[in-house]
Amino acid sequence: MYAPESEYAFDKDLTQRLRGYQRPAKRGLAKWSFGQLFAFAVGMTGLVYLVVSTQNRFFQPDVLHVTLVLGTLGCWRFGWWFTHAVRAEIYRRVKWPRMRAKADAVWQSGWRPRRLHIQMTTYYEEPAITKRVIGSILGQIKREGIPTTLYIGTGSAYDELIIRSFVETHAQDIPDDLAELVFIRQNQPGKRMAIGLILRAINRNGVDPDDLVIFMDGDALYGQDVMEKTLSMFGADPELQALTTDEEVICYGPKWIANWLDMRFAQRRLAMQSHAMSDKVLTLTGRMSVFRAQHMLSERFIRTIEADHLDHWLWGRFRFLSGDDKSTWYHMLTCGSKMTYVPDATVYTIEVIKENGLERMIQNFRRWSGNMLRNGTRAIALGPRRVKPFIWWCIVDQRIAMWTMMVSPTLAILAAFVDPMYLVSALIWVIFSRVVLCLFLFRYSRTVDLSWPFILYFNQVINASVKIFMIFHLSKQKWSNRGNQSAGGGGGLMARMQNWTAKAQLVIAVAAFVSGLAIYIGALPAPSWF
Repeated sequence: MYAPESEYAFDKDLTQRLRGYQRPAKRGLAKWSFGQLFAFAVGMTGLVYLVVSTQNRFFQPDVLHVTLVLGTLGCWRFGWWFTHAVRAEIYRRVKWPRMRAKADAVWQSGWRPRRLHIQMTTYYEEPAITKRVIGSILGQIKREGIPTTLYIGTGSAYDELIIRSFVETHAQDIPDDLAELVFIRQNQPGKRMAIGLILRAINRNGVDPDDLVIFMDGDALYGQDVMEKTLSMFGADPELQALTTDEEVICYGPKWIANWLDMRFAQRRLAMQSHAMSDKVLTLTGRMSVFRAQHMLSERFIRTIEADHLDHWLWGRFRFLSGDDKSTWYHMLTCGSKMTYVPDATVYTIEVIKENGLERMIQNFRRWSGNMLRNGTRAIALGPRRVKPFIWWCIVDQRIAMWTMMVSPTLAILAAFVDPMYLVSALIWVIFSRVVLCLFLFRYSRTVDLSWPFILYFNQVINASVKIFMIFHLSKQKWSNRGNQSAGGGGGLMARMQNWTAKAQLVIAVAAFVSGLAIYIGALPAPSWF
């Protein structure tokens, strides 16, 4: 569904959706409708029939060596995936309940942070979204009674007028000494500079190292009790330095994009809980993360956000356009900080997609993958002792997985030249394996969606392809938000030479990858010197 045209209609529709999300989530078979159970039963019956009736080509002598590679990769990749699933269950059932009980006890005893600072950036946001977000913040400030300063970074008077009008109308009953509103009009483009200006303003206003600072976006809407559930964690654990929360997505756009985002957030919940077993996370999500204020006093922390960059042999020194959440995460890694994930504090991300859905999907992949790759190299360099062995290997695995993911479809296509029916067997396996994976993902979703097995595989192939492209084009950055920014697209002679070199590297790497697999299965003759 696309966003309603009028502000009133948008707000009304958003209200209805939020009511649905705020109801208790169903569990187990209660998530499934009769139609879904029937369709699933029919689909599984069809798969079993295909497995039984289709000649198994995996163990044909001329393609057995292909099956051995695919089987080995499958055992590794699915074994790693199920390791995450087991760790996530242990976190959810064992570790997290103890953490929550301890935090609740501290909160009920009367502990509160001395002061809360909220850092939020917004840029020409939908008025209905902005009002909802500000309303959710003010409501929880009033309820918890924590002295709070809300710093809002803007790029123009547009958002400021909407927020000021809303506050003047709806916050008259909140005392001035409880909540303070500060606008920071940025004088340089980009979200990073807006955040930097806010952090410097926080320092000027006076901040205690044990104050807490929330980082959030202008389209992130607080769920129930978010402040209580997140801030209490710091009172219960003096060593905790940062945390991030659960997210749900409310999407206004093509239905398949909404399904894809729902699946991505289910994957995120599983992965985040697995990572939190190591007292680390792989990103301090910009939608909603909380930090101890002592880090805001660090000029290095502020400059990491404002001017984070990478020195690359081909692209030289280039600054990061987006990915401020990855920069804060990397800084916390360098400090050896304890981080965690709060699964019962939900922030609702409101996505309004007006452009082509596939184009937006690929653009998001380019942004997310680029941020991951740009930060991954230096995070790996910190070593397993600083990062924690499991988390360190997760970062390494991200770089390996983009190639291993492409081995299976490439080998299956190449093997089809040797035995055309091999592709049919491979396709059956792909569908069956993704169905099994999605049965686990459904445990981390509010609803069941039978399109997920197909979306999951499509997601994996597109994501791996984009990562392979991005690893050779790290300076290429584009962000449709905040003025449709882009970087790395210069047209001078040096820029053209860099682009040609990067494309040559990409072509050579992909050609070597495909040729190596083709030689292995016998589709191409091996060189005489091999």
